[in-house]
Amino acid sequence: MTHPARLLPARAQLTRGYSIALVSAAVLSTTAILIRYLTVTYQIPALLLAFWRDLFVVVTLLPSLALIRPSLLRVDRRHLPYLLLYGLVLAVFNSFWTLSVSLNGAAVATLLAYCSAGFTALLGWWLLRESLGWGKLLAVALCLAGCALVSGAFASSSPSLSLAGILTGVLTGLGYAAYTLMGRSASQRGLNPWTSILYTFGFASLFLLAFNLLSGGRIPGAVSSLHDFLFLGSHWTGWGILFLLAAGPTVVGFGLYNLSLTLLPSSVANLVATLEPVFTAVSAWFLLGERLGWIQVAGSLLILGGVVFLRLYEGRQAALERVSSP
Repeated sequence: MTHPARLLPARAQLTRGYSIALVSAAVLSTTAILIRYLTVTYQIPALLLAFWRDLFVVVTLLPSLALIRPSLLRVDRRHLPYLLLYGLVLAVFNSFWTLSVSLNGAAVATLLAYCSAGFTALLGWWLLRESLGWGKLLAVALCLAGCALVSGAFASSSPSLSLAGILTGVLTGLGYAAYTLMGRSASQRGLNPWTSILYTFGFASLFLLAFNLLSGGRIPGAVSSLHDFLFLGSHWTGWGILFLLAAGPTVVGFGLYNLSLTLLPSSVANLVATLEPVFTAVSAWFLLGERLGWIQVAGSLLILGGVVFLRLYEGRQAALERVSSP
């Protein structure tokens, strides 16, 4: 069966893919606001938060798909090993991210995580045979420079980096790139994006359960006993916000991101995702009263410029291919 994305003209497919990826970045940016509220207000351990977030995604999606499209709950057995590996990649990515924040601080960890744009472009070219022209490389450079400025990594208050911190941060970016590439590969295998989300987050929650219990509390942000999993206790507002984090921005954001991977090369979708810290900064400005400095504004403009340039570059390439095709 022909994939629906292949029925769209190249330019229309690009426009739709960019639009979906853009909305995904905007939705995902709200997760940082909710996570910050939970960690500051309730001091919930980060890896425990990641476990409940992934589990609540499954709790939300499972009945929703059962009511709307029950066929999406079924998956061919031959895809299960791939989805299991996909879930492991998501769980490892979340774990490295947590460790990176504890070692490097939020600003530097954010910068290092978005080196995934470069990893995704190079690995997509190597593994998925995606194009890697000068335009894409320039867009990667602009977006990485913008992320560095938005994150505040060059501020005088930034901590000095240890070798362990740098290595963990780079592995976070590599994990994000791996997640993106596997999402693109899943679409090429004919897996529905929502089916992929359901199974991937389900397997990831099992892996995170194991990471918490088997680490003996040695991983920063992990808990060591089953009793600790009810960390929030009777704080029903905290449970409600945690469920909202999963059922809202996580399900919608990751679902749209996976959907964009059916229309765009993995490297392009990941580059558009670098707009997420810009949206987060703007949300924090309005909701938390955090003010943007001129360096953050400059970084936002660099990221926006990189994404707009890439859209024009890819559109021109698609037009040239259409003209040259018989």
